Amino acid sequence: MLIAFSDVISILAIRQTLFARLERRIHKSLNQEVEEFRQLAKEGKDPKTGESFGSDVDGLFKLFLSRNIPNDDEFLLAIVNGKLDRASPRAVPPPLSGDSNIIKQWGQVTQPSGGEILTTEATILYQAEPVIVEGEVRGVFVVVHWLSGEREEVDEAVFVVIQVGIFVLAVASTLAWITAGRVLAPLSQLTETAREISESDLTRRIPVKGADEIAELSATFNEMLDRLENAFASQRNFIDDVGHELRTPITIIRGYLELLGHDIPQQRETIELVTDELARMNRFVDDLLLLAKAEQPDFLNLELVDIGLLTEEIFAKTKALGDRNWRLESQGKGRIVGDRQRITQAIVNLAQNATQHTKEGDEIALGSTVTHGKVHFWVRDTGVGISLADQKRIFERFARAAASRRRPEGMGLGLAIVRAIAEAHGGSIELVSKPGAGSTFTLILPPEPPQEVFLNESHSNC
Repeated sequence: MLIAFSDVISILAIRQTLFARLERRIHKSLNQEVEEFRQLAKEGKDPKTGESFGSDVDGLFKLFLSRNIPNDDEFLLAIVNGKLDRASPRAVPPPLSGDSNIIKQWGQVTQPSGGEILTTEATILYQAEPVIVEGEVRGVFVVVHWLSGEREEVDEAVFVVIQVGIFVLAVASTLAWITAGRVLAPLSQLTETAREISESDLTRRIPVKGADEIAELSATFNEMLDRLENAFASQRNFIDDVGHELRTPITIIRGYLELLGHDIPQQRETIELVTDELARMNRFVDDLLLLAKAEQPDFLNLELVDIGLLTEEIFAKTKALGDRNWRLESQGKGRIVGDRQRITQAIVNLAQNATQHTKEGDEIALGSTVTHGKVHFWVRDTGVGISLADQKRIFERFARAAASRRRPEGMGLGLAIVRAIAEAHGGSIELVSKPGAGSTFTLILPPEPPQEVFLNESHSNC
């Protein structure tokens, strides 16, 4: 595009330059002819009499036209009494012959003049010099240049330049394409490698060839991949180590507490309290590990799930969470590609959250539907509701609504887990709530997760 644009600008500039030079040359030639005519009229002598021409205008015109040969497309005209008296060459274009309007116009000239006249056949440049004897105009000498021929030659030259320019453009574009392909090949390889890299495969590297800027970029990119691979490996090891180190002492303590007797009431109460706290701590560790694994490619185990049947199964499980007025509002029709256990976990978490913010007899409704190509699972309650300020942060980790402060068992991770499960499926979680009027949590999932989820699944299965 740049070469083509440069060629167009160059051709236009060449054409304009040629026209400008042509006009300068023509004006110079016209001025020269007029100046020679003036010199002859002032100092020349009639070769027959040896005297100055005086009032013999016809002899002046005859002598000058016989001695001067006009250039190509140039005409020397002698006008007497408003008519063309003689011309050199004899054959002139129709607009310059006889008593045409242009000849009549020049025949009335009383002062030296020049200019440009546009006709239907061509553009005319001229210089007119009146012959004045004893204060009276006896004739007019006119030098005319017919531009059509000259401009056609310029256009022919420009056409040749265009042909050469097209050939040069084709050759230069081909060479530029080949050269650019070789220069950008490492960048294309870098881009392709970056697209293929995922958390499950950080082993790809770009071959480094040469010692130019592209090679330096490839080496730097490979070094970055090394750091990322080490960082992800450290993260996996950290998660595994933390899970093991936290679960092991909890399991040991619970085992010893279960071996203790329950004879003394105070001892029994202490054991129950410590066991409950250990269970809560164990659940907290499980939630943390779940959130950490949510960003890993093997977080989901995808399968084809019937929406209506899954909704019914979840409803049956949630009814055991508390003494509430449970309702199954709707069962969506169709199937979804997703992780049955993770979806169940998310909706059960929402139902558990609903039981914590309602009391006995309050209504909790579950349902599902397919709307606008999306699968909606919702949990609706008639509890205390959530303030607008809390709605903006309730899905963050360790965030709890103000109303839940009276419930110390909450860790503030349940809704964060729900959001992580939704986002892992390529979906989202929405909340509609009003203080005193209950809340509705809606899990919105696509029928199929994003393509990268399938890619990660295939990598992890391999």
